[in-house]
Amino acid sequence: MKKSQQKFLFTKTNYALMALGVVVILMGFYIMSGGTNEDPTIFSADIFSQRRIFWAPLIVIIGFVIEVVAIFYRAHKKESKENK
Repeated sequence: MKKSQQKFLFTKTNYALMALGVVVILMGFYIMSGGTNEDPTIFSADIFSQRRIFWAPLIVIIGFVIEVVAIFYRAHKKESKENK
């Protein structure tokens, strides 16, 4: 194969799924952040909320799963009757 005929490893679908995975990961980290208090002598129990301990890490893990799927995704081409 000549250089001009080489195909890319990933398709537009792969890149779209990768972008979606990055957005989901960033959303999970955004949900996990926060919990600061203006007065350092006052303890805020908001850092132990279910949103930060359970949901945010779950969203981040889902984002990484989307990234793995995006890397391994390959579109299936329809086989013609001639190839059978």
